[in-house]
Amino acid sequence: MMATDPHTIRVPDLAASTVYIVGGTSGVGLEVARQFVRAGTQRIGLVGRTVERGEKAAEHIRGLAPGVWCLFAEGDVNVPSEASRVTAELGDALGSPDILVNSTAASFNPRLFHEISPEDVPQILLQQALGPINMCRAVLPAMRERRGGAVVNIASDAAKHPTPGESVIGAAMAAIVMFSKTLAMEAKRDGVRVNTVTPSLIRDTGAFDRVMSEPFSAKLFEKAAGLASLGVAEPVDVAELVLFLCSPQARRITGQAVSPNGGISAG
Repeated sequence: MMATDPHTIRVPDLAASTVYIVGGTSGVGLEVARQFVRAGTQRIGLVGRTVERGEKAAEHIRGLAPGVWCLFAEGDVNVPSEASRVTAELGDALGSPDILVNSTAASFNPRLFHEISPEDVPQILLQQALGPINMCRAVLPAMRERRGGAVVNIASDAAKHPTPGESVIGAAMAAIVMFSKTLAMEAKRDGVRVNTVTPSLIRDTGAFDRVMSEPFSAKLFEKAAGLASLGVAEPVDVAELVLFLCSPQARRITGQAVSPNGGISAG
């Protein structure tokens, strides 16, 4: 364990941490779980909405190394009571979280604003932004009580760079980033760090396949991919950044939004 003041702030090594990963049953979230196992973590809770996929993912993670205790909790964390329930369920089985990773993604493709139905706007905003907020609220009391914790919310570069077709999606992502920065300032006195990872394209994910399946978004992101001189990000690139931000090596880092985008944009 590392800390500036071991009597007041807890900064456990990754191997000694209990980790909850929302959206951990596929894509980037599942790769984050794999990377935690490689770092020696043995208590991992996965949260998702599909029982069959969640149980399969938990079994996969348990099989990566001896002694790994990985459990799946089913729930829709866009609902505050569900976020509280899955947090309590994982807490009873694994213990209070040292680390929370929110890797949720709504299934809305980029569309020009005048083509979006007014009835769809609230759902785009809420289904993207509300889950991370609800989960942070659910885990924060335990982290504050234990005087330490790390939260990483995965959003998107759309939060920082205007992109045609992502007016409402970008607004939701910006909400996640500003929420995370503000929570970081509120929670730092209790030893809780909050950061955001804001990738652009991520290959080998359902979201990538979905946006590339439609002509408008495919044209948009093919152009973006051409700007990624360092290469378009893959799930492992995002996962390794998440692990660093959760580790003792990042114990002075909070309130930041980092973009592993291969050079598509800066800032």
